[in-house]
Amino acid sequence: MTGKDQALQFAAEQNVRFIRLWFTDIFGMLKSFAITVDELERALGEGMGFDGSSVTGYHDIEESDMVAVPDPSTFAILPWRPEDSRVARMFCDIKTRDGKPYVGDPRYVLRRALERAAAMGFRYLVGPELEFFYFRVGGGTEILDKGGYFDLTPLDAGSDLRRNTVLALEEMGMHVEYSHHEVGNSQHEIDIRYDDALAMADHAMTYRLLVKETADEAGVYATFMPKPMNGQPGSGMHTHQSLFRDSTNAFFDADEEYFLSPIARGFIAGQLKHARELSVIFAQWVNSYKRLVPGFEAPVYVAWSNRNRSALIRVPTYHPGRENATRAEFRSPDPACNPYLTFAVMLHAGLDGIEKGYDLPDPMQVNLYELTEDERREMGITRLPENLGQAIDIASGSEFLRKSLGDHVYSRLLELKRKEWNEYQQHVSSWELDNYLTIL
Repeated sequence: MTGKDQALQFAAEQNVRFIRLWFTDIFGMLKSFAITVDELERALGEGMGFDGSSVTGYHDIEESDMVAVPDPSTFAILPWRPEDSRVARMFCDIKTRDGKPYVGDPRYVLRRALERAAAMGFRYLVGPELEFFYFRVGGGTEILDKGGYFDLTPLDAGSDLRRNTVLALEEMGMHVEYSHHEVGNSQHEIDIRYDDALAMADHAMTYRLLVKETADEAGVYATFMPKPMNGQPGSGMHTHQSLFRDSTNAFFDADEEYFLSPIARGFIAGQLKHARELSVIFAQWVNSYKRLVPGFEAPVYVAWSNRNRSALIRVPTYHPGRENATRAEFRSPDPACNPYLTFAVMLHAGLDGIEKGYDLPDPMQVNLYELTEDERREMGITRLPENLGQAIDIASGSEFLRKSLGDHVYSRLLELKRKEWNEYQQHVSSWELDNYLTIL
């Protein structure tokens, strides 16, 4: 669907009664309000006003009037609503009262990054793999199964939930490639086929909601919390990415080592150079850094490889005839990130590497976890921040991040993250009480 008239016609044909207008706050939390179908034409023409001061990361109350303008290309019917009174959803671009894009809108931040890529002749395609857990209702982490990677029934108790989720995703126009049990007990993954970054960010937001809605209907709950259980792997969002010129993958070059073009090499080098600065975006929660620890599959060392998964960026092996599948997999983001901001800063980092001619170091073919700290230091391998506090400190001095996000998002995000970190530092955990209370 590409325009206003098509959206109006489809709504009439499909007996749509309500439209949910979706957008996100600065953290990527989905926000929504509903309009009746009678208001759709006005919404598409002039947008719908709302108070932005109550949305996390938006403007303060004295300049809070915002307008949500639905994007017709995102019109889709919600599959869990009755057919005799259907409900659709549309993602919105947030504008100010004078019709200008609102600088605090994460979708606009990504649009700006994509405009930069387009000016260089590129389309940015991404394919994220969002992992999640199913738990029994009750607020705890009671697992549904003790299955592991690719396990089947009876070890996989979530197969029906995954199947129903896949069907719902396809009803909403998403192309699902894989679904399977993941490494952790009660951990799962459903992979959507790669798409343009803006569409994929919309898909990721829809995916997270559909996973939760389907679980809720079955009497369980799903969580994208990066590290919900001790001793189990965390949930990641490994993100496959490539740049295309028209229908040609700009990352592939048959004459270059590892089949990576100079564009691909510069792109990967840019992401490695800025990886520590990006951490506060792709791993934005205190809990994110409980996942980013040595010993599990989440990479913490800033390096790339065309083989092992302990590196931050992995380049999958090239197969003849599949040139367009050449890609770089950025492995450290988690599924609780804001996908709009995450894709935006990843793209800006890669484009910086191309424009400024960053050199790509040699790939790391050894397991980085098995090296000593001294060996990694001698190789010039740094690591991602160890906690949110370190990530904030690194981001605070980053002109790259300020330029990529814009002044408003950059300053508001760091302000809110500092508040979260300060609250966490003052919290006394059950671990501290268990280990210290009676002996100190």
